[in-house]
Amino acid sequence: MSLSVDKVLRKAQSLMKAGELAEAEELYKQVLSKFPKNKKAIQGYQKLKAGIASKGSSSSEPSQEQVNELVGLYTHGQFEEVLSKLKPLVSLFNKAVSLHNLQGASNAALERYDAAIESYEQAIKINPNYADAHLNKGSALQEKGEFDLAIKSFYETLSINPKAEIAYFNIGNALHKKGELGAAVDSYQKALMINSDYTEAYFNKGNVLREQGKFTQAVEAYEQTLKIKTNHAEAYNNMGLALYECLEFETAIGSYKQALKIKPDYAEAYNNMGISLNLQGDESAAVESYNQAIKIKPDYAEAHHNLGFAFLTAGRLKEGLDEHEWRWRTAGGLSQKRHFSQAMWDGIENLKCKRILLWSEQGPGDVVMWSSCLSLVASQAEICILECQEKLVPLFVRSFPNVEVKVENKSLDTRRDDFDVHLPMGSLFRHFIPEISKEIKPDAFLIPDPARVNFWKERLNSLGKGPYVGISWKSPFMTPARLPNYTQISDWAPVLTLPNVTFINLQCSDFRDDLASILDEFGTTVHHFDDLNHYDDLDDVAALSAALDIAVSVSTAVSTITAGVGTPTKMLHWRQSPWNNILLTPPGPFVDVFERNTWEPWDNVFHSVAIDIAKFQVA
Repeated sequence: MSLSVDKVLRKAQSLMKAGELAEAEELYKQVLSKFPKNKKAIQGYQKLKAGIASKGSSSSEPSQEQVNELVGLYTHGQFEEVLSKLKPLVSLFNKAVSLHNLQGASNAALERYDAAIESYEQAIKINPNYADAHLNKGSALQEKGEFDLAIKSFYETLSINPKAEIAYFNIGNALHKKGELGAAVDSYQKALMINSDYTEAYFNKGNVLREQGKFTQAVEAYEQTLKIKTNHAEAYNNMGLALYECLEFETAIGSYKQALKIKPDYAEAYNNMGISLNLQGDESAAVESYNQAIKIKPDYAEAHHNLGFAFLTAGRLKEGLDEHEWRWRTAGGLSQKRHFSQAMWDGIENLKCKRILLWSEQGPGDVVMWSSCLSLVASQAEICILECQEKLVPLFVRSFPNVEVKVENKSLDTRRDDFDVHLPMGSLFRHFIPEISKEIKPDAFLIPDPARVNFWKERLNSLGKGPYVGISWKSPFMTPARLPNYTQISDWAPVLTLPNVTFINLQCSDFRDDLASILDEFGTTVHHFDDLNHYDDLDDVAALSAALDIAVSVSTAVSTITAGVGTPTKMLHWRQSPWNNILLTPPGPFVDVFERNTWEPWDNVFHSVAIDIAKFQVA
């Protein structure tokens, strides 16, 4: 201590008068550490701790200057310094609820939510009607994922201040996190009834409506957002997403462009615009858009993945399949990826004397398509193991005798030692590009049960004369964005009105009303076999498929089976679909693809298919 004791004590008194309590306390502590019996130091320290600033005057609140200083530090993000200065003040003015609230807010900003909640609860204990503390406590609880307790705190806020629109807004956010979407929309609406210019309430309401599939209402909510805040780039982007779901691709592209005018480095908007550009048929512009997104965010997995589909659509196989590997870094891919201690096969390492595990990804139909390459990899390895969905096992065991086919089991992944390298099925084509890109169509690669094929042939003959044509017109999983891949019953008129054809249902679910509509509209019976489980008994579906003369189908699992067993298969494709490429089009010896563009109806496709079937009848 370079100054004399008296000078140090005088300086401490001056600091107390100026409200610099932390500095004054430090000086008193320095004196008392060396002179613990110094009466002036003891008295000064006691006065400081008792909150006596000068001449015996006292207060239960800090000075406005002290509060302003703390608020300034908080505003500039200096949360640790705020907490440091608050410590002695909270001790001096322990009934000052604003200090406890600020202490809580600073801890919350540093993600110390338990400490924040403790401070808010202290403020509420002093003043149960302190609405801000209830509100902030709710926000901290929400950050911890304790949504029910958070909602309770927000309602406490509203019981004190019924006009606190932010409390309704926060309730909406908490309900959204809980998955209670309808209730979340109601809460945002209550916030808007108090404050009709609440930008973020409109924006979040739009997000929830979009998640509910109410895309038109979502667009309206985003439009309201933009009326209030014209430079809200995220609202333009999300409105584009809603318009995309409404199949309004051109308008969606315009919305993304508006977002990019406001925020030129908005990688997500470039990626989303690329998707709509691709569906509009502008493949080169889509590639450029994805590349812009990647330029801004080089590790943007979704943009890389979408770029891969664009390359595949354009026939750029190596680039497309390389970019397709980014799927494992996307949100959806991360949840599906399996984790082994063994390395993934790179396609170069010699598999002689090696055991390779191939594991399924995506749905059964995708696995069937990719299994067309199984024999290629099995011929290189000493042992080839395939794990797939249980309903594919009987068909695959018969079709691939050189492969050990097993039911998928993820429970022992990190401890397994029954293989040397592994590969997800969706990566098989990447390592056999020369083979899959040949002009010659592949042979049939699925072998149905011969006895069941004969059974189904006899069953079909009992229905009448052929040709026996199996049909599938939609997916079991329908969403607005997927709709362009599928058809309406009315589209099938040129085919379903063909004379002397026996039609067979290949739909696995939700088909009875459609079959009734076909009979009503066209007077045509599509036969359905109730004793066949079209969804789970894929081995028998393969036998039925082999017994048919022709299959006509959109992109579904059944089309991969009809193509794989060698039945002539007429594929109905949306040309701009990300599924319309070598990776996701069923391979087989007799597959013919009929395409329509985004801006076209299915008319020409079905007329062409009808002509093909008529030729078959003549032959």
